[in-house]
Amino acid sequence: MGATFAVLAATEETHNPLLPETYDIVWSAVALVVVGFVFWKLVLPKFQKVLAERTEQIEGGIKKAEDAQAEAAAALEQYRAQLAEARTEAAQIREEARTQGQQIIADMKVQAQDESDRIVAAGHSQLVAQRQQIVAELRSDLGKTAVDLAEKVIGESLADDVKRAGTVDRFLNELDTVSADSARK
Repeated sequence: MGATFAVLAATEETHNPLLPETYDIVWSAVALVVVGFVFWKLVLPKFQKVLAERTEQIEGGIKKAEDAQAEAAAALEQYRAQLAEARTEAAQIREEARTQGQQIIADMKVQAQDESDRIVAAGHSQLVAQRQQIVAELRSDLGKTAVDLAEKVIGESLADDVKRAGTVDRFLNELDTVSADSARK
């Protein structure tokens, strides 16, 4: 027994207290391999699966965001095209309205001028008719008055209607000739 203590004492002296015993290292290595194997077979695949799902979600989200951005850009381009088309159409409508307005104004001017010409012509015709009527009335009145005056001046009766009408007509024709000559000058 003494020898055993001596060997133990000798081994105790040579053994470093900071290093674990060999059996501890072996059993720790076995436990590490078992835990590593379990981790490798069970935990790591689940972790990789979750990581792949996350990656897929992120990439899907990026893809959806890119699609949404492309769709928004297309909608914006379509909106701009519609806006440009609407502006062009509005300008066209304004130009057509301006042209139609000018045409309506021109038509109304022509119509007003025609109406004015018609009214002037009607007034002129009416004046000519009234003038002729007044001249006829004045001739008869003037003839009657002239005959009455001539009877008073001459002192004899001009009872013959034919003579009276001839004398009056001749006098009025001479009067018309004189007034036409003075109007020409």
